[in-house]
Amino acid sequence: MTVWDRPKPPNPPVPLDRERIIAAAIALADEGGLEAVSVRKVAARLNAGPMRLYGYIATKDELLDLLVDEVHAEILPEDQPGDWRAALSVLAHRTRQAALRHEWLADLLGGRPTLGPNGLAVAEANLAALDGLADIDTVMRAVETVSAYVTGAIRREIANLRAERATGLSKRDWQRASGPHVTRMLATGRFPALTRAVHDGTEVDAEASFATGLDWVLDAVAAKLTRAPA
Repeated sequence: MTVWDRPKPPNPPVPLDRERIIAAAIALADEGGLEAVSVRKVAARLNAGPMRLYGYIATKDELLDLLVDEVHAEILPEDQPGDWRAALSVLAHRTRQAALRHEWLADLLGGRPTLGPNGLAVAEANLAALDGLADIDTVMRAVETVSAYVTGAIRREIANLRAERATGLSKRDWQRASGPHVTRMLATGRFPALTRAVHDGTEVDAEASFATGLDWVLDAVAAKLTRAPA
């Protein structure tokens, strides 16, 4: 039985509901990351005994499933674009925006599919964007490819944000601090391609980098769709 199939406990002595539990858990995760979330801590946030919550959730994993599904509601747009490329792009950008609001989401993306109603709705929207344009196996591989890019790019961006907070150094400060070492290493001549990238490459911000990479992935999907049988 999944957490979504579990019936609500009848007449709980402390007024609780799943929505209040999820809201408290998300607040804890936003404040302190996933390590700040537990059934006991959520219960304390709600001024309830931990045993009261077990009528709604059995394990921390179930609690995290509920958190992820709740945030998926933020990903699904009210109006889905009719063009497949625009539809996938909107979902990708909204996933990134949700992860920037809830950084802990990056730690839970890319695992087993979420089976809650919002997670299933997002999966449906991704598949529906390509439905009828190719055979179902091609559609599934295309969606998986886009998802893999989005997950990887988000995790990298969140990791950089966490590093900035942990070290107290912005990206520019870190580059300046690391500059002498990098200069010495490049001067050895062992890294010619990296040297060209450092000296001649154009630096862009995280949002522009995400958008460019996503466009390239969607270009690849478009090329595959033109060759795939419907």
